[in-house]
Amino acid sequence: MKMFIDGTRVDASDGAAFDVVNSATQEFIDTAPRATEQDVRKAIDAAVRGKRAWAATPVHERSRLLTACADAIDARREELARSLSSEMGKIIREAKPEIRVCAQILRGFAEKAAHHYGHTMTEYQVGTENDIIFTRREPLGIVACISPFNYPVELCTQKFASALAAGNAVIIKPASDNPLTVMRVVEICLDCGLPGDVLQLVTGGGAMVGELLAKSDKIQAISLTGSTPVGLQIAELGARTLKRVFLELGGNDPFIVFDDADLEAAICDAAMGRVQNAGQTCCAPKRFLVHNPVKRRFVEGVIQRIKNLKLGSPLDESTDLGSLISERAAGEVHKQVRLTVEQGATLLHGGRIYDKTYYEPTILDDVTPDMDVARDLEIFGPVLPIIGFDGEDEAVEIANATCYGLQAGVMTSDMGRAMRVASRLACGGVVINSSGNYRHMDQPFGGCKMSGVGREGVSVTLDEMTQEKSYILKNVLQPPPL
Repeated sequence: MKMFIDGTRVDASDGAAFDVVNSATQEFIDTAPRATEQDVRKAIDAAVRGKRAWAATPVHERSRLLTACADAIDARREELARSLSSEMGKIIREAKPEIRVCAQILRGFAEKAAHHYGHTMTEYQVGTENDIIFTRREPLGIVACISPFNYPVELCTQKFASALAAGNAVIIKPASDNPLTVMRVVEICLDCGLPGDVLQLVTGGGAMVGELLAKSDKIQAISLTGSTPVGLQIAELGARTLKRVFLELGGNDPFIVFDDADLEAAICDAAMGRVQNAGQTCCAPKRFLVHNPVKRRFVEGVIQRIKNLKLGSPLDESTDLGSLISERAAGEVHKQVRLTVEQGATLLHGGRIYDKTYYEPTILDDVTPDMDVARDLEIFGPVLPIIGFDGEDEAVEIANATCYGLQAGVMTSDMGRAMRVASRLACGGVVINSSGNYRHMDQPFGGCKMSGVGREGVSVTLDEMTQEKSYILKNVLQPPPL
């Protein structure tokens, strides 16, 4: 496939390209251009031109175009879902909802933009009785959207749909492991009438492209979902030009199960929350804190659930667990599991790579709070480290003993306890009576600490993608002279 720069489908200026393979089978699918510095600068210059016309485009016209894009994506949902499943190993039952929510997000921001209001001030301050002060929301300019591999379509859409709805020009940089479906989505949007200098996409090396976008004084904001180390680098580079930087980064989310919880529900949510997307989900439960009186029953139940999962082709509707994104990713998960066992954990189930990119659902018992996995080691795969606790205070202490703070889950039949624990957890969201593996498109989604800054969601992102300008009509209410 080709990049989209200034309304034209283009290869890299030097002809360089990289292969995109099927994550599950390692079979070749297509190539994508490896953008040069010249290509990125050309995209930035085009966006500088595009942002002016797009900002001047009426909200109703921007919303109409975004809604048309949503309809076109919906019409090709099956095709896009198969593309997504093939290039990243996501099971087809999860790929289809991701494409569906992509269209929903576009519609959501189109509707929200139509009702994104400013404010009018009162004359509370003495001396302002004859003034009228109101605010308007205005676009930032150009937003660079750097999206990850794990939910490539959904998370990219959260970024570019909000930026476009707010009147900004956009440059998309998708993940190099699986850029093809995002490229098809952009192609659909351009075919629906979005201007080519307003929506652009470049592919290639993340380090070079990301650095150029972050350092450019022509770009006003960067929205990135990715690893914490990459987020820190982008934040540092972006600070040099005081651009806005929105970061949704890593997590090591706790799932706390108390002894009065619905244990069957807890077992089901633990297993399914961890194996969804083969464990490659930022807000998936990654540390399972279980009240010691029910820990043995919980472990036995999770093992039984895991044993009954169907493994197989991601394109098979009955498959429960897909592949990891790459051989390198599977190797990293295996390395982390081995480290945890070396530190004293007991391997109860799984712990093996098979077919190069698949990792067996793995259960690690006897994990203690001092182990890496109990604190800052985020395992991006279907691995369940289980930690026992004796009381509420201890559970909260273990849960908060991490550099991350994305989401959490609390299982208990005592709603007072649930709310009390939730209020003490240092994170961006808490799911009561399920795991933290939850995201509503309207929800202000994001974390604290090293999990990032800013929030994404239809309810909040337009504020972050715009600046509020004050208009002061001085003495406009002054009575006429006698």
